Amino acid sequence: AYIVTLDSVQFFTANGFPCPTLHNPSDHYLRVINKDFEMDVEEGFGKGVTTEEAIDILVKTYKLSRIRSKVKKEVAKISESDSGAIGKKRIHAAFITQCLVLIRRSSLQLFRDIGNYWLRLVVFILIAISIGSIFHDIGSSSGSVSTQGRGSLLTFLISVLTFMTLVGGFSPLLEEMKVFERERLNGHYGVTAFLIGNIFSAIPYMLMISLIPGGIAYYLCGMHKGLENFIYFTSLLLAIVMWVESLMLVVGSISPNYVIGMFITGGIEGLMILTGGFYRLPNELPKPLWKYPLYHISFLKYAFQGSFKNEFEGLTVLIGTKTVSGREILVETWHVEMGHSKWVDLAIMFGMILLYRVLFLVITKCKEKFKNFVAVINGP
Repeated sequence: AYIVTLDSVQFFTANGFPCPTLHNPSDHYLRVINKDFEMDVEEGFGKGVTTEEAIDILVKTYKLSRIRSKVKKEVAKISESDSGAIGKKRIHAAFITQCLVLIRRSSLQLFRDIGNYWLRLVVFILIAISIGSIFHDIGSSSGSVSTQGRGSLLTFLISVLTFMTLVGGFSPLLEEMKVFERERLNGHYGVTAFLIGNIFSAIPYMLMISLIPGGIAYYLCGMHKGLENFIYFTSLLLAIVMWVESLMLVVGSISPNYVIGMFITGGIEGLMILTGGFYRLPNELPKPLWKYPLYHISFLKYAFQGSFKNEFEGLTVLIGTKTVSGREILVETWHVEMGHSKWVDLAIMFGMILLYRVLFLVITKCKEKFKNFVAVINGP
């Protein structure tokens, strides 16, 4: 509340702005100096005094008054007594403490936010059931139906997971990044702590939306049976979700606008799906730009090839009267690179995820330095 002193009453009265009887002094003073009440000031004093003129009168008088000298002495006294406290270095929590607090806070927020991972889980389960109905028991079919069906199934599953993760996750991620930018400006924690908190708080939910819908689709479609194959399949889905989240971080650090960020991220994902080696086989891609370098740096190239190796290696398919091995199908039909195993493809995917996270860190650091540089240039 505003406390009215005798000095302030005398000051306004001496300058021709006395407080009327039965009026609140603080409200009266506000009307005198606030331009929103300019008509009230003119009507109240009957002098045609504008708010601008009233402020000018008060400022000139204040500069010559003893009140100003008194205030300056009090400010100097406070500055001397607090100089030691102001000069002390601000104490921050330890890095591990920062990470643990961020992990706990983000985990709680993700648990409460129904529209983020929980809604995605429901949508992914419905999509998995739909895929399982359309491609039901495709693994027991034979001939080209089995070959083409498995390839279409894997490609569609990976593609829809990629885009649905973007649609469901970009808006919550932008909100989290806005909180991060505000708290970082206040000096609470750094970029590395934010990255660690972000990834470790989200991993349980990423596992959940990879394991449950992935398991439904895997067994309804009758894909390559075996524990190792199933573990690889769910690990690959996890890597895809983590990659999309990392890509959104990078794009969000460059463009915090939701619509523009969605367009950019969706465009990048579309290019990577297109150059992943399924819609146009690797040997059929135009070499300038599309094969070199886009095909080789496409995350989904390794996702497609890893999933194909996981599904076809160790199988034998009867095509007409001829028995064809899964390896032959991979090489001759899908043009898959067989110089390394599916686990290498998975390792490359996780390496690219790490690279995207480091890229986010570098971009954020560079933006901060650029802002400081601009502030120095524009400063006095």
